[in-house]
Amino acid sequence: MTNSRRNFIKSAIGVSTGILTVNHLLGAERSIYVWPPMRYSQSPRIRFSVIGINHGHINGQVNTVIRGGGELVAFYAKEDDLAATFSKSFPQAKRVGTEAEILEDRSIQLVVSAAIPCERAPLGVRVMKHEKDFMVDKPGITSLSQLAEVRKIQQKTGRIFSILYGRLESMSLLKAGELVKAGAIGKVVQTIGKGPHRVSPESRPAWFFDKKLFGGILCDLATHQFDQFLFYTGSTSGKILASQVGNVNYQQYRDFEDFGDAMVQGNNGSGYIRVDWFTPDGLNTWGDGRMTILGTDGYIEIRSNIDIGGRTGSNHLFLVDHKGTQYVDCNRVELPYGRLLVDDIINRTETAMKQAHCFLATELTLKAQKQAIKMP
Repeated sequence: MTNSRRNFIKSAIGVSTGILTVNHLLGAERSIYVWPPMRYSQSPRIRFSVIGINHGHINGQVNTVIRGGGELVAFYAKEDDLAATFSKSFPQAKRVGTEAEILEDRSIQLVVSAAIPCERAPLGVRVMKHEKDFMVDKPGITSLSQLAEVRKIQQKTGRIFSILYGRLESMSLLKAGELVKAGAIGKVVQTIGKGPHRVSPESRPAWFFDKKLFGGILCDLATHQFDQFLFYTGSTSGKILASQVGNVNYQQYRDFEDFGDAMVQGNNGSGYIRVDWFTPDGLNTWGDGRMTILGTDGYIEIRSNIDIGGRTGSNHLFLVDHKGTQYVDCNRVELPYGRLLVDDIINRTETAMKQAHCFLATELTLKAQKQAIKMP
């Protein structure tokens, strides 16, 4: 490794810009801590509203935009119980009586949504036709026909259709991207993404178990891993080699799927993805999500939610290369997506996420779902 490359990687890890402690454990594991991220300005730069609050992810979405410089002014929801809860979290937002009141308000620049999944893409089309940008929870699109329509309208209007993939709000996944870009593990060969979840059926609405409404398990959950595969490999095209889905343990819900996996090949690497609804109650988080990035000179493993090996908290990253093993605590990494999305809305740029990347991650997900073999 050249000195310039080694220094670049050191900088990416944090060696030259904020390590608090580095413990050398006889050549075993080194602990690396990063300085706090830059703070965001709280001065509003855009006005935005919400349509559809059927998933709890809406709270995180709203906070992301507020953190980036958005002012939440209004929301529309058909469900009184959901609206009451949302109003307690965001009392500054006025509840309006119709969707049209938001769509026809020219002062609103962005609409954010966590509606029932099958309703998200059609809503996004209406939003873009009203000359507004759209940020939506995953899955933002539940069928290939919806994707074709969204692509057509997005290209025609030039508006932003952004899906909030988990990577965009994950400190550990973003830090891994910095390390990959710095060449810490050489050329990326393969990603392995695992997304286990706890189902907690008693807390789920009826639409959660209806495949026509949520799109299937790969469509619903694996969008994150397909996005990560493209991001880490740098692939700009891909094809599904194999995929399968099944309902192994929840036969009382005939239209539900609790397991799915897929193999994908890109023009710059390959990936394996597995998602499920089998997180046991003994785990103190909703899922032991992991991403392994294999490179020609090492590998990275991210344990996003929990380290069952004993470390507390989340955002754990392990880097293994020819010199040893490093542990990177990522809990103070900047999350720039909200700020960059607001920048893009103001400047008509693509800094938060390329539109082509957003659509390709969804396209691969939908093709994996459609092509999936049914498990016995």
